[in-house]
Amino acid sequence: MFRRIMTSGAIVALVLGLAAAPAPAVPAATVDSQYAWVLDVSTRLPASAAELQQHLDATLLAAVGGADGFNKVVQPLGAFTAGPVISRSATTLRRVVTAANAGGLLATLVVDGDGLLSGLSLTPYLPAPTSWAQVDAELKNLAPRVSFAAARVTPSGCTLTHGVNPGTARPLGSAFKMYVLGALARTIAAGKLSWNTPLALNPAWKSLPSGVLQDQPGGKVYTLAQYADYMISISDNTAADHLLHEVGRDQVGAQFALWGNHAAGNDPVLSTRELFALRSWQYPLVATAYAVLPPRLRGPALTALDRVPLTSLGAWAQPRMISSLEWFGSPLDMCRAMAGLWSFKDPQVDTAMTLNDGGLGLPSADYPTVWFKGGSEPGVLTLNYLARASDGSLVTASLMLSDPAHPLDEATVTPQAVALLRGALQLAAG
Repeated sequence: MFRRIMTSGAIVALVLGLAAAPAPAVPAATVDSQYAWVLDVSTRLPASAAELQQHLDATLLAAVGGADGFNKVVQPLGAFTAGPVISRSATTLRRVVTAANAGGLLATLVVDGDGLLSGLSLTPYLPAPTSWAQVDAELKNLAPRVSFAAARVTPSGCTLTHGVNPGTARPLGSAFKMYVLGALARTIAAGKLSWNTPLALNPAWKSLPSGVLQDQPGGKVYTLAQYADYMISISDNTAADHLLHEVGRDQVGAQFALWGNHAAGNDPVLSTRELFALRSWQYPLVATAYAVLPPRLRGPALTALDRVPLTSLGAWAQPRMISSLEWFGSPLDMCRAMAGLWSFKDPQVDTAMTLNDGGLGLPSADYPTVWFKGGSEPGVLTLNYLARASDGSLVTASLMLSDPAHPLDEATVTPQAVALLRGALQLAAG
């Protein structure tokens, strides 16, 4: 549910610039030459302010804290050596580097129309397991409760390739938003809405972060496609709640059933705002009372929760009733959800699901399409991927981790989990 910038030891994501519109096209050699400069400068830090001004645009340089900030972050990593290309476009390069003091990093570079770096991030890129036995061994160390599945997607459905508790439902966090997207796509396919349908921000439907739309003024209009992109790519909670209300809670609930997810606890489907209310407003009194209600009586309770002012809601640091108040599903449910979204063959669904690959870092030459949706809150981490291999085959890998007593150390666990799933997808694809 929450979107975080992960750090692990001295590895820190510097900045990844998010532009409102695509940057002007520039020659591919420009982003490659900036990658070469990053390698070179890492061997002779500290860099001067004058040199950095020749390679970073003013906004990025200010965001990283000027020359002092750049050197403070990068110098402890040690000298970089070049690694494999993950993906590239005219303005963006994602390529592995190996840092002498930090191991593998995924470097993401974005250049502007002048060839300057407008975005630069360095995130952990750990080695992927190369056998199912290695996958199983690593799973044991991630969390007290683990569900995992790697599967192939065919016209007949999901076929399990390898799993550990693959049918055991766990809390999903924001991965439930795939069901919101599915209900929206189904409604659009039926001709009842359009991706271009405008929808104004409703102050009563605003939620808390992750996301950015909660900070926009009420009445500001976005299309349903824009809400979908925000909901999936940055897990925007306010976007998800607007789509849930626009499509209808019952329709989102029906999407769970249509894709074979019958896990207890999903009826009725909570909005993110309602979950914040249950977890932070007069907790645990209200949450405990709600949890024992039968589904038929929960609707009126949610109506009352929706009237709680947003200013009365907040975050929490320890797990809170993650086994009873959440959205739920199993890794195989996630495969069926991914397969269901794929079956729409809708370009807008594909756009939303490909905007963020969750740091997976599969080479695009071998896996031209990667979809991702994850979710997290204290005690919960779920990561779900679909990859289309260059031969056209589809594979999914889902990992669900939970601990009802303690928050997960996401800074450590997330890079390990992402690497494990990268390896699992490659193994499943053969």
